[in-house]
Amino acid sequence: MRLDKFLAHTGFGTRKSVKSIIKAKQVRINDKIAKDGKEQVKPEVDQVFVLDEKVHYQEFIYLMLHKPQGVVSATIDNVHPTVISLLGPNEQLFDPFPVGRLDKDTEGLLLVTNDGTLAHNLLSPKKHVAKCYQATIQGIVTKEDQVEFEKGLTLNDGFLCQPAELDILEVDESQQISQIQVTIHEGKFHQVKRMFEAVDKKVTYLKRLSMGPIRLDERLDLGEYRALTEAEMDLLQGIQKDN
Repeated sequence: MRLDKFLAHTGFGTRKSVKSIIKAKQVRINDKIAKDGKEQVKPEVDQVFVLDEKVHYQEFIYLMLHKPQGVVSATIDNVHPTVISLLGPNEQLFDPFPVGRLDKDTEGLLLVTNDGTLAHNLLSPKKHVAKCYQATIQGIVTKEDQVEFEKGLTLNDGFLCQPAELDILEVDESQQISQIQVTIHEGKFHQVKRMFEAVDKKVTYLKRLSMGPIRLDERLDLGEYRALTEAEMDLLQGIQKDN
């Protein structure tokens, strides 16, 4: 790994800005003063010091984001703001990406990382990672709908969904509106919306509450994020070990 990338990942600024501390001879790799940001560093072997203070390297970043509406789950978009644009410069230095996606008009839990292995495990169909959503539905959700979800309903394009758990929280018959929670075990495009379309109803508000064992921290306002706790990371490690 290049020295400038190493320093950028450990909070010393952008690759461009770390050039100044290297030029000032403030950086040492083991016992040798660094002269160029292109010098190679092996984090598992080499020791790097800035002003004689040892630098501790962090390879991966793991964040919980409370995604707001109007923001797309992408790293780059020429039209809309992205979830990555909500992060601070120190987090963006890690080149993170969203784990899966939430629609632009959907809010709630989104995990952001630069750990491709973890992302693959969370998104792999073989893992059947559960995702729980809260939704407002235009229409009266019935026990018959619950049965259809539990059986695994067929979408309008013929795709057969895996069984899902549908809980009816509240029904306003005068307004023809239902409040529900639904847990699915796959992540097809617009899946929750399409599932309700298949039973002749419409999702008017959608929020993801959890993904696998990680539940949205409701103390986070829309657009806010935080690092995952050690306990949450332990839960995710359980998914990676689960075959």
